[in-house]
Amino acid sequence: MVINFIIEYEILIFQYNYNQVNPFNMRIVLCVFLIVNLFYSCDESKVLNSTNPDKWNKRMLKSTLKDSMQKGSTFLSIYSQLHNRDENELIGLFATVSLHNPNVNDSIFIDKTVYYNTDGKPIRTYFDKTIYIRPMETVQIIIEEQDNEGGTGANFVFDWKIKANTIEPIFEAVMISTYGSQSISFTTTGKRIK
Repeated sequence: MVINFIIEYEILIFQYNYNQVNPFNMRIVLCVFLIVNLFYSCDESKVLNSTNPDKWNKRMLKSTLKDSMQKGSTFLSIYSQLHNRDENELIGLFATVSLHNPNVNDSIFIDKTVYYNTDGKPIRTYFDKTIYIRPMETVQIIIEEQDNEGGTGANFVFDWKIKANTIEPIFEAVMISTYGSQSISFTTTGKRIK
C-alpha cells in the first residue's frame, strides 16, 4: 500500500509540474489517497486456522468410551519466540505440533489440549471434548510466527486415552524461523507426566 501511495504521489507531482494542477486540488487528492491507503492497509485480526472449531468438531467422538481405557497426560514444550542477542530482542518462530498415533490397528483419543504461556497461564483450549486420531494418522496444530502469546517458554498439555496393550500417542513439535539471512529449526518431544 505504501508503494501504491508513492507511485500515486509521483504521478500527481508529475501532473502538477507539467499541467500546472492547482496546488489546493492536489492537496485534496493527496489527502484522499492517504485516507484510502490507510483504510486498506489496516490489517484485520486473523483467525488462527488451528483454533477453528470446525477443524476439531469433525473429529469429535459421537459415542462414549469404555471405562477400561488407559488414561495419560503428556507435556510438550513449545517455543513461539526466542531471545536474540539480548534479553529484549525476540524473534518469532513458526511451530508445527504433531499428534501422532503410532498404532497400526487402533485409534487413540485425545480428551483435551491446552496451550500455556511462559508464565504457566492457559492461553487457549483447542478442544475439551474427546477427538479421535485414526491408526497411523497425524493431526497437527499450527502456531503461526506472528502468534507470540506463548512467549519463550510455552507448552501444551494433552490428556489422552488408549485401549489396553496399545502404544501411547507421540507428541512432537518442530519450530522454524528465518531471521535475516539465517534460519533456525529444532524439535521437541513430549514427556508423559501422568
